[in-house]
Amino acid sequence: MTSARSKTQAVWLTLFAGALGLHRWWLGGPGRTWALLYPAPTLLGLYGVLRMRDLGLDDRLSWLLVPLLGLSLSVAALEAILTGLTPAPQWEARHGADTGASHWGTVAGVVLALMAGATVLLGTLAFAGQKYFEWEAAPPVTVAPPTRPAQNSSVLKP
Repeated sequence: MTSARSKTQAVWLTLFAGALGLHRWWLGGPGRTWALLYPAPTLLGLYGVLRMRDLGLDDRLSWLLVPLLGLSLSVAALEAILTGLTPAPQWEARHGADTGASHWGTVAGVVLALMAGATVLLGTLAFAGQKYFEWEAAPPVTVAPPTRPAQNSSVLKP
């Protein structure tokens, strides 16, 4: 077992660094293998944001990448909520004798995670939905057929 871990610290670490999986490394245990999966969608989403900033809103690849960042942040907020709401006996069994009690810092972290997570999730859904319908409503791209040189009717052929 690892040394005792504070539930309050775990909630705040999950809220601010959970999208990269750092909370899993800090808490230890079998969750460390899941921590390897966290950075990929977060960094891809961040790349989409940077790409959209450089290339503009019409870049379709960034449309697909940006929601990954929103979903990663929403998952981190959800995990912060679940961490903060873990019952004290279960917390003590998993992470040591920190008393597992929910102090005001824990409650504040859970409330902030709820507000931030809901805001980010709704913003992500709105962005993804808007871009999807813009993509569907866009006129199809067609290639014009090659044009022939105009024939001059005033010229008589012998």
